[in-house]
Amino acid sequence: MSVRPKKRLGQHFLTDPNTIRKIVDAVDAPPGAQVVEIGPGEGALTGDLLRRYPDLIALEVDEEAITHLRTAYPRLDVRAGDVLDTNWGALRAGTAEGGAGTGQNVDRDRQAAEASGADESKAALHVVGNLPYYITSPILFALLDAREHVARAVVMVQKEVADRIVAPHGSKTYGTLSVYFALYADARPLFDVSRHCFRPRPNVESAVVALDFASAEAPDVPFAALQRTVRAAFGQRRKMLRNSLGPLADGAGVEVPEWAATLRPEAVSPSDFVRLARHLGGPAARPPGP
Repeated sequence: MSVRPKKRLGQHFLTDPNTIRKIVDAVDAPPGAQVVEIGPGEGALTGDLLRRYPDLIALEVDEEAITHLRTAYPRLDVRAGDVLDTNWGALRAGTAEGGAGTGQNVDRDRQAAEASGADESKAALHVVGNLPYYITSPILFALLDAREHVARAVVMVQKEVADRIVAPHGSKTYGTLSVYFALYADARPLFDVSRHCFRPRPNVESAVVALDFASAEAPDVPFAALQRTVRAAFGQRRKMLRNSLGPLADGAGVEVPEWAATLRPEAVSPSDFVRLARHLGGPAARPPGP
């Protein structure tokens, strides 16, 4: 039985055995770790993953794919629902709520997990998936927000997005994704994937990246302050920071620092964005977003 790829869900099913093997190998979860697959669709990765990780959890929104997966892999734990609604804290803790509910809010996730008797002492999750192009950025930010529950994510994304994730400052592709993942994860490109490896064939090339959250030490600045600073800077990419950050500086009762005033955002390193966020201040808040 095959699953019909649905354009509205951005489905492009992986068909190349070598790419499948390389992605499964890259998960590299330790014995006993909980592995979660995002959007398995037809199950290209699922069989190999399930053989290595018998407690695999699959998050899927397509009803046809859910039926197929439950038939093809009877012992697979399939959670029906939108990945953006995932309660990662409860999923890590092994409660029934995991896989749907309070995504995008770590405090609320934690409260839900505690209310259900969840054990958050369990090892953080390992996540893998071929992400739909149309919601790649929201999923990446959801994983970033859930980083206290996710040790490692191995995801296939559009090549352009992969380049942005790992772009150094000073490059044309450097942007908000680059800053956030430089500060909150160890992000590494693994390999490119040709458009010929999918059914149906997409119009773009893809790439696989590894996001190691467990090995990254988050900066000691409120995320909301960093988020406001980065958004304001890249929201007016062609302007000098004294102009793009001027309203934030005025609101904080300070001036844009002299060292940064004439720079444009692509010239500012992630660590210098932290300096700017500290200077401009603001109350702590979450979650991250584009």
